[in-house]
Amino acid sequence: MKRIAALTMVRNDDFYLRKWVEYYGAQLGKENLYIYFDGTDQVIAPFCEGTHAELVEKIGHQVVEAEKGRLRFLSDKAAALLAGGYDLVIGVDADEFVVVDPKLGKSLAEYLDGCRIGVSLSALGLDFGQKLGEEGDICEGRPFLQQRHYAQIGTRYTKPSIVAQPCVWGSGFHRIKGHNFHIGKDLYLMHFGYFDKRRLEERFSDADRLSQGWGKHMKKRARTIRYATELPARDFDRWTVFARCCQSVVRPPYAWNKPAMFELRIVVRIPERFWNIV
Repeated sequence: MKRIAALTMVRNDDFYLRKWVEYYGAQLGKENLYIYFDGTDQVIAPFCEGTHAELVEKIGHQVVEAEKGRLRFLSDKAAALLAGGYDLVIGVDADEFVVVDPKLGKSLAEYLDGCRIGVSLSALGLDFGQKLGEEGDICEGRPFLQQRHYAQIGTRYTKPSIVAQPCVWGSGFHRIKGHNFHIGKDLYLMHFGYFDKRRLEERFSDADRLSQGWGKHMKKRARTIRYATELPARDFDRWTVFARCCQSVVRPPYAWNKPAMFELRIVVRIPERFWNIV
């Protein structure tokens, strides 16, 4: 079985990190999780016990500067883990979960063990929103997918998150510099960063994030809730097959190593087979 690590960096984000540790700990083993807290003013939560969690000096003070520095740092850490004996490293934000379609009956570790990966592997991006009028505020104690059933198939979240060789991730893990990408069949990256209106409004008022310039970014991404609410929900299995094929061949003119999908806005309803995973 391949040795697989997962790493992330967080700041003031215990809500998502708790779920991240729970999910990837079950899939890979907590001893294979590496968590870096951005700033020595942070506190390592008790639920991180059993993982490799550490405080590091704060990286940058404005969003663009900080994000570039963060991904340089994480790229170096991933390279060190690969050099230290890991076969694969998964790099994701704390609100992102790489999920295998339950119809395969495999864990994430089992799925990746059967993959031949040259440099990286991407999962098809699903950006979850909240269908207002149907879905209420998120309850932390219940699985996310029991409460959120609508996601936009998003090229922004089809990321080369899984690496088999040292490389340099671009900002947000959105690309690997100098390399193309391959999208794994029946593999999804589920993003929950903008899936709850109340929590999003709280993040808009977070002085720490606003001081770094995240306000404009968060308001722009809040449209995920509007799409989930207003756009018709399409068949998951049909449209994810289409999206995987489309994103595998279409590229934006400004970045050949990122996926594109003709600016299509496709919302799908998540099948019940996924509801207990995250």
